[in-house]
Formats: sequence, structure tokens, C-alpha cells
Amino acid sequence: MNSTPDNAIVCKDVGKIWAQGTDRAHEALVSLDLEVKAGEFVVLLGPSGCGKSTLLYLCAGLESVTAGEINAFGKPVREPAPERSLIFQESSLFPWLTVSQNVTFGLSLGSANAEERRAVAEDVLSKVGLLAAMDKRPDELSGGMRQRVAVARALAMKPKVLLMDEPFAALDVQTRAKMQDFLLDVWRTSNASVLFVTHHIDEAIALADRVVVFTSRPGTVKEIVPIDLPRPRDQFSTEAMQLRMQLTELLSSEVERAFAEQEAIL
Repeated sequence: MNSTPDNAIVCKDVGKIWAQGTDRAHEALVSLDLEVKAGEFVVLLGPSGCGKSTLLYLCAGLESVTAGEINAFGKPVREPAPERSLIFQESSLFPWLTVSQNVTFGLSLGSANAEERRAVAEDVLSKVGLLAAMDKRPDELSGGMRQRVAVARALAMKPKVLLMDEPFAALDVQTRAKMQDFLLDVWRTSNASVLFVTHHIDEAIALADRVVVFTSRPGTVKEIVPIDLPRPRDQFSTEAMQLRMQLTELLSSEVERAFAEQEAIL
């Protein structure tokens, strides 16, 4: 792994034990090596409980590694930073704030004045197609629109890395497909690197430059599969079908192991 300023994220021999030193301790990640290049779209795919979300929290600086190290653009990750924005499954918007206020909440904690914040909100909301919703409240928006606001909030901080934890999991199939197209458009214009967690093979094929397949817990990299197909991608093409079969085969034994572990715990 090469920790240079040209690499957005570099994980070297990363391990994470939750509740270390207690009787509740469990190992989430072990000996994980991963490199995400600047401007690359990388998808993490694996069974439930394999440490995919844990890795995002570590990369965001919200949690500390137990072993190894994580670097972002050549610098150690020790705490959260505006250059690394984390987007959760739920939009996590403040219901009492307008869309504009939600988007610029991070800026409001700094030195930006009201006029500057309004200008940033107009800019990022236009990028996600929600400029007309600036003064609405979150409960006036659909689920897909709320997630677009969450993305706009992340973009307002001008991140170099977007860390996305199954952001479209709660959406219906049609809205999910639209959001995938929207995200690819945002990614192209922002020049950010994306580290995206999903359980859905089709979503991984639609979005990724590379798919990182995780083992069951404790999670580590089982295999990295490059997706060298032009976008937008035809999910029914021969190449996509072959990738779907390859990823399904890689995952099947890990899913079985994960289920066996969960049954043993219960």
C-alpha cells in the first residue's frame, strides 16, 4: 500500500476490535489492506456484520483502529475532517431546519456568514436538482429527495472523499436506480473519491470502478473485482451477467459462514 498524496485512502493491515478488553469484545476487521485512488469509485460488498460500515467509520475518523493505520492523502486519519464526509442509510436531516439550513449546517459552525451559506446552498442544491426546495422542511420531501439533500450537505463541505453507508437501502427499486444515476453525475462533477457500502450485487456493478468483496467476520478483503464497463451500464449485458455470477460465487460461502456464526451466537 502506497500512502502518497495521490491516494485518497490507504488502509494498511487494519484491525478493529469493538469493546476491546471486555467480555463483549468482538473482532470486526482483521489485517485489511485497501487503497482508494483519487477520483475512484470503490464499492464494498459483503455479508451482514462483516465490517464494511466499521471501515467507513474508521476512514471518517469517527472510530480509532485497533491495529494498523489509515491514511488520507498521505496523512494519518486520527479524527473527523471536512475532506471526508460520511453519508448514512438514513438522511439524518434536522426536521426543524429548512433544506438550505440543513445543507449548510456544517458551515454555520464555522465563520461563514448567512450570505455565504446561502450562496453555497444554492450551488450544491442546484447540483442535486433541488434548488426549488431550498426553503422547504425535510418532511415535505420524498425519501429520495431527502437523501439528495444529505448528499448536498456533504458536498457543501467540499469533501475529497465521500463515504456512503448503504444510502439507498430504504428506497424502492425505481427510486434507487434514479439515485444511482444521480450519484454518478455528482461523482463526475465533484472529482471526489467514493467508498460505498452495499449488500446489492447489481448496485455494485452499476456504480463501481472496483468491487471489494469482504470475507465474513472478522472482515478482510477476499478479492477485488474490477468493473471495466462503460457507464451507463447495461445490467442485462453478457459482461454484467458474468460479473453477477462471479460476485455471487465469491459471496455465497461468506454468507453461509456469516449465518453459521450468527446461529452459533444465538
